[in-house]
Amino acid sequence: MNEDAFWALIDELSGRPGTRDERLEWLEGELLRHPAEESVAFQVRLEKACGAADTHAVWRAANRIEGGTCTDDGFHYFTLWLVGQGRKAYEAVLADPDALADLPDVRALAGRHHDEWDDDEWPEWEELDYVAQDVYDELTGQEDDDGEEFLDAVEEAEEAEAGEEEREEDEERGASGPGGSTLPRLAALFPLVPSGS
Repeated sequence: MNEDAFWALIDELSGRPGTRDERLEWLEGELLRHPAEESVAFQVRLEKACGAADTHAVWRAANRIEGGTCTDDGFHYFTLWLVGQGRKAYEAVLADPDALADLPDVRALAGRHHDEWDDDEWPEWEELDYVAQDVYDELTGQEDDDGEEFLDAVEEAEEAEAGEEEREEDEERGASGPGGSTLPRLAALFPLVPSGS
């Protein structure tokens, strides 16, 4: 699965109607139509996309949206959610994290305390990280190995293209873009609330 094929699946996923669970069922069905190696390749692409989004500037934006409550695990789930928004939104946010303010799913959260957000609204999507493994296990009959064979296959695939990935990631990090100290649009949508208020 090349990068374009990965993003074609993600773009279809992001535009589908229904709950997140229903959309993940669709993705699982699509991956089940291919050999198990495609699930491994999907996971490699997913991890690479999340890794590219793992920057201080994007974390600051996520933390702003979540009212200062974004944990390390929560930020990983945020990057999964960001990938799940589709390629155009993902690339816009990597270029300028303040572009999160343009996403309808983010704007819908503005003015509401995060305790009021529904699970399907929360800008984190942990479950997206498990689809490829579930498919791989089903296709290979490895449901009883706690995902070890899948994780080994992902690690092997990552090592096979490690040199190329490292060069690309270095280039992406070198082009930091306008991720500076302010997030004016997000700050307008999610003003800081003094502690104790």
